[in-house]
Amino acid sequence: MTEQEAQDFVDRFAAAWSARDSNAFLALWHPDGELHYPFANRVLKGSEIGMLDDLVTTNAPDLTWTLIGWWALVGERSRDNVIVIEWESSNRYGERTLRWRGVDKLTLRDRRIVKEVVYADTAPLQALRQGRAFDPLIKVPA
Repeated sequence: MTEQEAQDFVDRFAAAWSARDSNAFLALWHPDGELHYPFANRVLKGSEIGMLDDLVTTNAPDLTWTLIGWWALVGERSRDNVIVIEWESSNRYGERTLRWRGVDKLTLRDRRIVKEVVYADTAPLQALRQGRAFDPLIKVPA
């Protein structure tokens, strides 16, 4: 995979998020790929990505996703290529809008995802869901 091919993939990934298009997401995946997603109760298969997008759209209709940046480890000597995408999301919960950032590590084979690991801190969202404040673990003096 060349750097331009990596850029094209990232563009398609970001476009799928912007459009919230289940078919566009599915086109990025090997059907037997694996998604390790901290917001789900199990590892998902690539063939289930459209279903996941539908669930997210139903359960979080105000969810936003913004590409912050990316980098790639690509080359002819590697069968797999790795793209890391940094993103920011937000969602409305009643009157409150919560923002958080994360990173996706995508392993691609034949320009399709065979493994995605999403890294994001779910603690603020869990606290909000439980109706309690999310206090910082370390309070730094002013």
